[in-house]
Amino acid sequence: MIAFIGIAGALVAQAGDFRHIGDFTVQSRIKIAEGQVVRMPVEPLVLSAFTDGISVRISTEGDPSSASEYVIYRSDGIGRQRGNDGALEVLPGVQATCERGGVLRQLRLTEETLTITSFPGISNQTVIIHAVMSSPPRATPVPAPEDSAQLSPP
Repeated sequence: MIAFIGIAGALVAQAGDFRHIGDFTVQSRIKIAEGQVVRMPVEPLVLSAFTDGISVRISTEGDPSSASEYVIYRSDGIGRQRGNDGALEVLPGVQATCERGGVLRQLRLTEETLTITSFPGISNQTVIIHAVMSSPPRATPVPAPEDSAQLSPP
């Protein structure tokens, strides 16, 4: 709940006023190609999320120079199917996209999880990175726009 309050509060912030909304630990990375699902090894990695209400910046923890910026296109929640009963619930969260170097990335961010789905333009592969909230938001340097504009997304 604390993370969503941070997201909601940041959504009313002025553009350019990025706030740290949480750190997420990568739990899995899978590749889908030609109907095959392949689990890829993951090393311990923490992603920090920031927002100004218009976009979300994702950077590796302690390294603002590796930031990627995603433009928010939905902020009315994330649909999720609950367990085996098939009931659909809506969680507070945002969805955003980033396109760079022919790769389209879609971000799904809730108070509990962060998921990045990558669709390379000239490939038959889709890569999904899933991370879970690792700690409540804390004071973290916000990636500078000039740093994030020239670097590749995580």
